[in-house]
Amino acid sequence: MLELKGVNAGYGAARILRDVSFHAEAGEIVCLLGRNGAGKTTTMQAIMGLLPLSEGSVVLDGEDISRLPAHEVPKRGIGYIPQGRRLFSELTVAENIEIGLLTRGSSKQTREAVLELFPRLRERLAQRAETLSGGEQQMLATARALCLEPKVLLLDEPTEGLQPSMIELIRNVVVQKKKDGVAIVLVEQRVDAVIEIADRVVFIENGRIQDTVDAKVLADDHTLLTRYVGV
Repeated sequence: MLELKGVNAGYGAARILRDVSFHAEAGEIVCLLGRNGAGKTTTMQAIMGLLPLSEGSVVLDGEDISRLPAHEVPKRGIGYIPQGRRLFSELTVAENIEIGLLTRGSSKQTREAVLELFPRLRERLAQRAETLSGGEQQMLATARALCLEPKVLLLDEPTEGLQPSMIELIRNVVVQKKKDGVAIVLVEQRVDAVIEIADRVVFIENGRIQDTVDAKVLADDHTLLTRYVGV
């Protein structure tokens, strides 16, 4: 469903990603693992069109989307939950959700389905996003992305700084979206959580893909984790 083919990208003259290639199928969770600065967030930004590619392509359902303007990429059905959430902080919860709905013309039924996943947001619809707790802001960022009715969901460090109950809630939503047939690309430092829910793990180091393995293999063999993550 989503495929990166020989992607090279960076910031100005600094090339960060070098020949990055991997894919995520419908109903599959693929986790990008690597040390800080390995290129994980840059990969997410390249998929979303936030960084121009110098070489390679990003393909969604057979369509090359790598030359699209960044605002067109979500319209193709890719939901992005960036590290740090990046909500419209001065807008209310309801207004942030509405922006997600407008992106692909989603219905009121979609709004209701999302609020069913995050009932606490229903209680705070009139509240400004900047006044929410960290966990509530993560809920809202996730809800906004789900309002696109995405084919692909990108999550960059979704559990960072969250208490265990919030981590469990976000994880359950991710697993549910997998069951619904969404392709998921996840950047996550909590290795235990990755092994529990991911199908495949892609190791990235210095902007290059070094290895791709079945997540179940890592439960018994920590060699690759030690080599690429330092766990």
